[in-house]
Amino acid sequence: MSSIEENFPRGGTQKTTQEGKATKHPRIDEDNLFKTQHEEPAPKRKKTRQDEPKPKRLEPEKKAVVKTNEKDFELLTAESLTDGVLVLGCVKECNEFELTISLPNGLSGNVQVTRICQAYSDMLSEQVATDKPVKDLSPLSEMFSPGMLVRCAVIGMEKNAEGHHGIQLSLNPRDVNKALNAAALRTGMLLSGFISSEEDHGYLIDIGVHAAKAFLPREKAQSYFQAKEKGAELKIGQYLNCLIDEVKNNGNIIRISISQSEVAAAIATEVQNWTLLSLLPGLVVKARINEVTPLGISLRFLSSFPGIVDVMHMGSTKSRNYSPGQTVKACILSVNPTSKSIHLSLRPVFLQPGTQLGHLSSGQIGEIVADSRVKSFHKNAGAIFTLGNGTLAFAHLKHLSDTPKSFKPLSFKPGSKHKCRVIDYSPIDDLLLLSLKKRIIDAPFLRYHDIHPGQMVEGTVFALKDFGMQVKVTGHIKGLVPRLHVADVVLKQPEKKYSVGNTVKPRVLVCNPETKTLILTLKKTLVTSKLPILASYEDAKPGFVTHGFIVCAREFGCIVKFYNDVKGLVPKNELGVAPITAPQEAFYEGQVVKVIVLKCEPEQERLLLSFKLTDNALAEDCTGEEVSKKREVTYETGQVADVKILKKKENGLEVKILPNDVSAYLPSMHLSDHVTICKLWWHWLKGDEILHNIVCLHDKGGHITMSRKPLIISAIEGEHVVKNFSDIQPGLLLTGYVRNIMPYGVFVEFPYGLTGLAPKSAMSDKFVTATKDHFVIGQTVVAKVTSIDEEKQRFLLSLKVSDCSSEDSVSESFSLLFQYFKELQEIKSIMSKRDDSSISQKLCQLKPGQRLLLVIQEVKADGSVLFSGMHASGLTVEATHKQLGGRGKTIVIGDQATVVILHVDYLKSKVYVSLQDELLSPKQNMLTTDSQHPVVVQHVASDYAVASLVKTGQLVAIPLASHLNDTFRFDSEKMKVGQSVMVVLKTIEAGDHGFLLAVQSPKKRRNIIRLQQESKTLEETSSMVKHTLRMGDMVTGTVKSVKPTFVLVALDDKLIGHIHASQILDEVTNGTFPTSKLKAGQKVTARIIGGRDVKTHRYLPISHPYFTQTIPELSVRPRELKGEDNTVLGPDNCSTEEVLKPFKPGQMVTCFVKKYNTIKKWLEVEITSNVKGRVQQLLLSPNTKVLKHAEKYFKNGQVLTATVVSSDITKTKLCLSLTGFHSLEEGTITLGYVKKVIPHVGLTITLPFGKTGKTSLFHLSDSFVEQPVEGFSTGQLVKCCVLSNNDSKTEVSLRQSRVNPKSHGKVEDAEITSLDNVQKGQLVRGYVTSVTSSGIFLGLSDSVVGRIPWQYITHLFVPDQSVCAKFMHAGQLLTAKVLSINTDENHVELSVLPKDTGKPSIVPESLGLPHSEMGTKLKKLKKRKRRSSECEQGVKQGKKRVRCTEENDSGIEIYCREEEEEEKNKRSSKGREVLRLKVPNFTWEEDLTVLDSTMLTEREQNSSSEEEEDTPSTTKKQTRKSKELEKQRVEKELSKLEAALMDPSRQPQSADDFDRLVLGNPDSSILWMQYMAFHLQATEIEKARAVAERALKTISFREEQEKLNVWVALLNLENMYGTEEALMKVFERAIQYNEPLKVFQQLADIYANSEKYKQADDLYNTMLKRFRQTNAVWVKYATFLLKRGLVEAAHRLLPRALKCLPNKEHVDVISKLAQLEFQFGDPEHGKAIFENTLNTYPKRTDIWSIYIDMVIKHGSQKDVRDVFERVIHLSLAPKKMKFFFKRYLEYEKKYGTAETIQAVKAAALEYVESKNSLAEG
Repeated sequence: MSSIEENFPRGGTQKTTQEGKATKHPRIDEDNLFKTQHEEPAPKRKKTRQDEPKPKRLEPEKKAVVKTNEKDFELLTAESLTDGVLVLGCVKECNEFELTISLPNGLSGNVQVTRICQAYSDMLSEQVATDKPVKDLSPLSEMFSPGMLVRCAVIGMEKNAEGHHGIQLSLNPRDVNKALNAAALRTGMLLSGFISSEEDHGYLIDIGVHAAKAFLPREKAQSYFQAKEKGAELKIGQYLNCLIDEVKNNGNIIRISISQSEVAAAIATEVQNWTLLSLLPGLVVKARINEVTPLGISLRFLSSFPGIVDVMHMGSTKSRNYSPGQTVKACILSVNPTSKSIHLSLRPVFLQPGTQLGHLSSGQIGEIVADSRVKSFHKNAGAIFTLGNGTLAFAHLKHLSDTPKSFKPLSFKPGSKHKCRVIDYSPIDDLLLLSLKKRIIDAPFLRYHDIHPGQMVEGTVFALKDFGMQVKVTGHIKGLVPRLHVADVVLKQPEKKYSVGNTVKPRVLVCNPETKTLILTLKKTLVTSKLPILASYEDAKPGFVTHGFIVCAREFGCIVKFYNDVKGLVPKNELGVAPITAPQEAFYEGQVVKVIVLKCEPEQERLLLSFKLTDNALAEDCTGEEVSKKREVTYETGQVADVKILKKKENGLEVKILPNDVSAYLPSMHLSDHVTICKLWWHWLKGDEILHNIVCLHDKGGHITMSRKPLIISAIEGEHVVKNFSDIQPGLLLTGYVRNIMPYGVFVEFPYGLTGLAPKSAMSDKFVTATKDHFVIGQTVVAKVTSIDEEKQRFLLSLKVSDCSSEDSVSESFSLLFQYFKELQEIKSIMSKRDDSSISQKLCQLKPGQRLLLVIQEVKADGSVLFSGMHASGLTVEATHKQLGGRGKTIVIGDQATVVILHVDYLKSKVYVSLQDELLSPKQNMLTTDSQHPVVVQHVASDYAVASLVKTGQLVAIPLASHLNDTFRFDSEKMKVGQSVMVVLKTIEAGDHGFLLAVQSPKKRRNIIRLQQESKTLEETSSMVKHTLRMGDMVTGTVKSVKPTFVLVALDDKLIGHIHASQILDEVTNGTFPTSKLKAGQKVTARIIGGRDVKTHRYLPISHPYFTQTIPELSVRPRELKGEDNTVLGPDNCSTEEVLKPFKPGQMVTCFVKKYNTIKKWLEVEITSNVKGRVQQLLLSPNTKVLKHAEKYFKNGQVLTATVVSSDITKTKLCLSLTGFHSLEEGTITLGYVKKVIPHVGLTITLPFGKTGKTSLFHLSDSFVEQPVEGFSTGQLVKCCVLSNNDSKTEVSLRQSRVNPKSHGKVEDAEITSLDNVQKGQLVRGYVTSVTSSGIFLGLSDSVVGRIPWQYITHLFVPDQSVCAKFMHAGQLLTAKVLSINTDENHVELSVLPKDTGKPSIVPESLGLPHSEMGTKLKKLKKRKRRSSECEQGVKQGKKRVRCTEENDSGIEIYCREEEEEEKNKRSSKGREVLRLKVPNFTWEEDLTVLDSTMLTEREQNSSSEEEEDTPSTTKKQTRKSKELEKQRVEKELSKLEAALMDPSRQPQSADDFDRLVLGNPDSSILWMQYMAFHLQATEIEKARAVAERALKTISFREEQEKLNVWVALLNLENMYGTEEALMKVFERAIQYNEPLKVFQQLADIYANSEKYKQADDLYNTMLKRFRQTNAVWVKYATFLLKRGLVEAAHRLLPRALKCLPNKEHVDVISKLAQLEFQFGDPEHGKAIFENTLNTYPKRTDIWSIYIDMVIKHGSQKDVRDVFERVIHLSLAPKKMKFFFKRYLEYEKKYGTAETIQAVKAAALEYVESKNSLAEG
């Protein structure tokens, strides 16, 4: 039936109908492809009438419904997708060269970049052929986005190494639409197409139909631009869903539409005459359901086509909602013309063509599901499962078992349960993909997303390359271990340590899931490190200690890299090496180092490090592990937590934050907002107590500071804080605390670290004499921002109560008092829990107002009385004389008295009481809140006063301060006992504190606020004035003030107008200042052109209803006043984007400088009053001087002419340029900043417009230099010329000839763009790119690379190419001569021989290598001698006939006698025998084999063969003579070779050379160690060990030092390349054969030099026990400690040494340790040691002499002269005194003056005279 339909499709009569219509309405004159109007044929209904017979044809089909077999519902498999199958796919991933497509039923395929469309493939071919980027070629990622639905054609199947099928697809419309022809095209058809080219009026579309040209008018594409591309043009090769809009010329010309709404509504109909071959996936059809089964639905569509819907695509309603006969919409998923099977989908997302899928991934990938239930099993495809949450999932057949043999279909019956793992997600099926394979379930990683930097992985080596080692982690995850990371040191031959198949356990350095890149490391130190991992800049907190590796060592320091490409700088001063040591000498690339973080700026990705670790950082790894664990949790400002007190300190508490136990500090002044309460908290808190609701104030330098101030916490929680400087505005009221108090003001800090200054004049409303009298550090204050300095990021504050208080001062005062007593109660609750203190218990039981019966204990001189009693034991109870009342005269010691408590001082444990009768018996009276009452002050505490109500005697607490900032009072303002005050009651019942709470009644405040000199702002004044002005009105006013960019004009009725700088003159000149034309007080006439809203600052038209409350915008331009211009600002409903719309890129505009922002480094300008712009720094000028000092060249209000670039990101400002260009075109000269310096590669430069350019070594200068990037540094400003600019990269040149073409400077190294610029014989210069076995590759430019064969590198004969390679490196500058040019192969052959270049040879003459001519001759002689010997062996005794071979046969037979030949040879050699160096078991002839015979050229071989040929005329006599001469030549050449080999300056090049040398000098340890080093350079460790063992056996036992040298070399070898066990074995052997102390010292040095400090320390301690009486050991250990900075440990060493050493060595060791202190430790400590020693031994001149040397070297001149003055006054022998006087005089002659020299001479003369006088006496 289907074959009949294929040959005779239904609706065939429609074609004649269509043709008939075409004849009725001919449109020959209207074949216009560019016509956009859609003209539908008028008789549309006739089509439906002609279709009426079709239902009759369907009736018999309905009756003959065939039941569908289970086999028909089989899912798609890779085997069923044969060539030619069409399928609907969803783009899953976009890579550089291919697309990954998700196909139905969990399948996936790939589309190669060459199978997109023909136009795209042609562009790719052009780029490959020309090797230049094609302008319109866009990457796949820009044209295809994940989720896009595409039509694909299966073109083949590929099997990978694991046997899995790879489905190869094509999107090319020639493959997808190949069944269509031009005649079959109909209006309404939905096809897939690609942009083929762009024309003037639209686009040509490739739909893959032969002879049909499809055109998309540009007008039709506009809606698509707006909906999809936001105004961008369509790209060549872009995929489109094309709806045929009109068909002309029998399908040869069609017009299409890509409107999203039209495409989404497209439905395939019978009128379109679809056949089985032409049916396309993605078409939406109306179908009738035939049968509904649990496995799927069978249906029929387009009258005749049968199709199936599998269980995955039955839609959300599932089968229970479908019934036979029902009509549904369905989308075709796949069409198989061979099997004639059609799969459809009922999912709603496919029923609107052109829809993009949104759900592309699942968060469940990687999850393991223990119990997944089988829903259905498909024997050829797989099984569908139901997960625990009801989600459907699918497992392919290959994922149901580990191996095909172990697969058991019976175990997958519906309802059976299995353990599985989610491995992927199919977006086109909207279900998860599972695997039941055990290795996948147990696998630690499934995707690259599962691997994180720093993680340990296990893998298998599967390849060893020059660039590194490739490791297979899992079946789909592969990683690379770069050559630098194969070991701690760079291995020259890593294949000797690793081989393919080895299992390794590396650590992850970088993992990029997008590019599927995995970089690993096998450096032992990194792999075994227990320090925390640094994988992001956010983790790098100051004090963070970790391991990294050096990637660069330069003069400025070292760059250290960590995980995830995080890198930082270790400056030179933080390297921890001697200042004179260059970093590149002390460190090497790839070296693993331990660093500590000093500073980190995550936003800028800047990291500052240090190698100088603290003692704590040098602790054991376990300690580091604990520290890292504690700091894994970071706390941000404002985060609230509970803390536990660890320790009390003088100014605060050491706490740990719960529950993570992170250490923090809580200052005592941050325990409360009240200073007194802070002291109480600190006094009564103890260790291990927990405080709740403590806020993190800041985390600086790794130290967290907490705060418990309630007002600070409430401000943070209520977000009444500023987090950065940009949030600060004048007038803001902020809560903070006093940071510091200076004589000129108070610094106030706020949460999030911002700090402002309150000047002395703004600290208080009162006169401030001393700032310390008003505030204390840590006190809580409220501050008002008064002014901001954006440039210096500073702001000023006011702490005046008049500025910071609200209008309701009574409430503020009461809230302070209420908070005080609230916190006091919390403290009392803590005190009551103190079991160890009876005083605290008693204090808690007392409260004001309480009555006590006490005994009078003492009466003081001032009249106050002390009491004692049961309730007061341990407390001080006192009543002042004013509180005795009427009993002052009747007080008797020992009497009992009833007292009332006024105040309890919990800090001093003191109680203040009163004996007044009115207080002892208060009256109860009805009180009301907020009622006023007179009170009498009874006691004054620090924060409040205790008073009593006059009428009742009840106690009242009154706050002393009305505000937080109200802290200072003059004596006259202070409250005094007995004073009467009016108060307002706030509470009418005494609480737990025992008081009624009240505040002082408000008074009329004195006017202490000074009059503000500044007038109100423009907005404040203008908003109060209404006016009746209209657009175009002429007004007259007076200039009030002149600003750089605007002028304020005072109009009538106190109205202020605004004139912008652009509205002053008709024509302006660059550099002028228009606003300077108007002066203050000048009368002006202006026209109103608009108005600005006071609140929003938007420009409103005059017709706006609220215009009467706006600031009028005026113009005084002459043309405006004459009415020639009509400027209107701000039309109705005008957005900022619409205002900026008229400004196009490249347009020239006149602007006015507003200001230069020194922080953001841009120039802010104004074009008009409502259009503003910015000029980025690099666009300010082409002159570097202007950019460096921009603030000097651009003045506020200055006129500039700028070029429009675009609008900024916010669409509110214009981006402008002052350089004259608005985009980077080829040849543009611009400025840029060096972003990155890459050695041997070039520079990365930051360019304008957000671009980044690259500069190669060949474009840095017109003259190449040896180190081309050495003169450049990051951030340097450079001028460059754009060579090329495209989306992928921008190339620039810094050559002077490019940047300044008019300079006509000398171009020493011209640009070489192609081989046409190179001529044979020309001398060129370039940089070495690589050194290979075929020669040196020399880069002449970015595109031209030449090769220098080995024979053209040096004129010396080099037997081994590695010798030459030692003198060459990548990036080396060489001069070469062009020998030949092959343009076909793009090949240039060069020579660097001295005779060609005139330059010195690359390989130096000092190596003692023979010249190439000599080497060639020796090889010729060797060859000839070998041939001669072969001939002689073939000659028999007596006469023998020899015939030449046929090849060289001359037709002449030669006869000779062997005896005569031998006699002749003996005679010729007699008396001329050369003396030969004879070595046992060694022949010089064998050594000639070192000369490589391959070095002979064909020309030399040919010439030698020609010389050996005999001519026919040669006689016997001539043959003998030639042989004799040949032997003589051989003897001479061998003598020359012997002389060369015996040359002492010749360096050994092979193992044979070293063997020869050590045979001649077997006791030389230097030769043996060089021999070991030779093997180590080739990473032949075992051979080096063998050489060492051989040396130890060979060197004579008398040469102890030579043997010791070899032992030390062997120890070094084992330390670097061996194990600790092997090292110890060598060490034990070395002790047996050498002096033990020397071996110990050498091993200690080896440990110290290799930074194995722990092993060195252990060894030194062993030495101190074994050689305790040897002072050298103590001195060496002290040197070791001091060099490491362990000064205290070194100081403790001296007393131990003195106990162990003999007394005679005490002075010596003390002196040496003192010298070490001067050199490596504390010079002051060294000086003290010397002073103590000299006090004990004052006549030890040797100590004095050493002391003087040390002071001269490390001390000041004053110290030196003090020592000299002391020593010349000692009583020593004249000879010794002469020595010191002489040294003193030499010192003064070198460093002193004439006066000091004369003073020394006078002192010496005085000494001599005193000696003479004594002698005479």
